[in-house]
Amino acid sequence: MKLWLRKAAVVLITIMTLGMYVPPAFLNADESKDDISAKTDIKEDISTTVEEDSPLEGESQEDESVSFVQSMTSEARVQTMKKLGPKISSQIDPVFLDTILFGVEEAVTKTLATVDESDYPFIGITDQPTDGWGEKIFNLYDVRTDKALAKFHVRRDNRPMEGYWFNFHYHVSNDRFETHREIGEIFWNKNVPPKWMA
Repeated sequence: MKLWLRKAAVVLITIMTLGMYVPPAFLNADESKDDISAKTDIKEDISTTVEEDSPLEGESQEDESVSFVQSMTSEARVQTMKKLGPKISSQIDPVFLDTILFGVEEAVTKTLATVDESDYPFIGITDQPTDGWGEKIFNLYDVRTDKALAKFHVRRDNRPMEGYWFNFHYHVSNDRFETHREIGEIFWNKNVPPKWMA
């Protein structure tokens, strides 16, 4: 398959599926069957994987890095929407929701900027947000060590005389996850919000 056609297919599949579908391994026809089966095992554990190969003809390492960051931010957006669930997301003003999702994407990008680009193929996003009352949206983590690099949360705040707010924030491993780094807040109303993912 021609290089430009292969790239176009990967980009179109990624855009159309918002990163939820990983293109089949046969798009990289230069690999042996052993390489493909090894990478398939990794893909079962990670929702998004970037293959670590030498750059294709005409494709720079920088292009691969940008593509990886875009796929991770896209997956972060999907996991955040999954966490909110249809009941909550349908009742939030789309402008505020887009602002929060943009903030999540920015936070993921900032976190990935602290990681060496050679480690990108080993960075994953947990794919199961905590339902019910839990805060966890997703974690960015190193699949080799299973250690979190950043933890993304949403907390419900019940402020007296104001009502319920959703506080989106994240923690990073550099400070042992102690500091709350604000992403943004969304006002719900005075009624108790439904459980996450409801």
